[in-house]
Amino acid sequence: MSNNSVILPTLCVAPAQVIRGQGVLTTAVSAIAQLGQRPLLVGGDRTIATVYTLLHPGFQDHSLDAAQASYYPDCSETTLASLRQTAQSHQADVIIGLGGGKALDTSKLLAHQCGLPVVTVPTSAATCASWTALSNVYSEDGAFLYDVPLSQCPQLLVLDYDLIATAPQRTLVAGIGDAIAKWYEASVSSGQSQRTLLIGAVQQARVLRDILLQKSVAALQNPGSEDWQDVVDASVLLAGVIGGLGGAQCRTVAAHAVHNGLTHLIASHGTLHGEKVAYGILVQLRLEELVQGSQLAATARQQLLKFYAEIGLPQSLTDLGMATISIADLQQAATIACAESSDIHRLPFEVEPAQLMAAMVSTTAACRAAGKYEDIPAPNGGKRDTALFSLPPSKFCIDEVSE
Repeated sequence: MSNNSVILPTLCVAPAQVIRGQGVLTTAVSAIAQLGQRPLLVGGDRTIATVYTLLHPGFQDHSLDAAQASYYPDCSETTLASLRQTAQSHQADVIIGLGGGKALDTSKLLAHQCGLPVVTVPTSAATCASWTALSNVYSEDGAFLYDVPLSQCPQLLVLDYDLIATAPQRTLVAGIGDAIAKWYEASVSSGQSQRTLLIGAVQQARVLRDILLQKSVAALQNPGSEDWQDVVDASVLLAGVIGGLGGAQCRTVAAHAVHNGLTHLIASHGTLHGEKVAYGILVQLRLEELVQGSQLAATARQQLLKFYAEIGLPQSLTDLGMATISIADLQQAATIACAESSDIHRLPFEVEPAQLMAAMVSTTAACRAAGKYEDIPAPNGGKRDTALFSLPPSKFCIDEVSE
């Protein structure tokens, strides 16, 4: 090998097997049995009770000896330590993750730590966690701490449309918000790349965005329809493909960094992952307007605001239930989002917490004529913070965009 050769990082592109369709959970037990005979089911108590009823007959038919464990209170280090003991006591040889993003992240990371195969069974379309080789770790209070790249994607993903249909529609709306972020983040971090797989990942992100923009309204109006299934596939499956092909470079930028910062505020805990990410997209675009004077970002933000209004995604801190957030709390979230290790630094320009704060409180602002500066209201009608709102004029010139 030449000394000039570059060793590319390992990519975990996709689960080894995906079973999808209506009512497929009961028939998937035979595939689970090929992975192990002593499964440990991990999820929330209510989810496990519901799904185990569907799995139990198949477990009996295949003589599987299953145990159950809750991931409460979160995908945290304490929870994982407890689950490792449970897996060891049960002598588990396969982990089955049941539920939403945090339950599936917990299950994947547990399996990774125990050296076991993992089966993911999403019960909503709120995230692509059932696909990816990545787990996010939170504090016991629900604050994002760090993510863990895993050695492989799940061995089996079971996407049962009948099961997904039992989830509140809000979860699919949140999944749309989480998935559509792939385009706005990947195109910024990797859109200029000439590397084959990065080009492929960015183009897949574009396709994903277009599917969601075109089909989401009809999908939400007609649960169970072909449009609905297409949007579920886009949010759960296709969104995962992009990170698989492009790796970390295509996975997250500012939108997810904003989410991570907000998780440290208790006031944000009533909203879903994808809702915070969707808001984060608007913040990212607003940053591109404010820092770079990007008219393209301004146009994209106006387009998304209309789309969000149609399907019910949050457009502002007020929509996230954070209308009364203090400057101190806002600064805490922005500082965490701008930490040295944050993915926000994949943006093609430097971002300071004060700039991010300005973007966070003005996601719905109308665009002004070039050469003029945005009149950003102080949160909660309060007094303006000099450090936040007296920023260098050269960095906050806004292009005019017709609505």
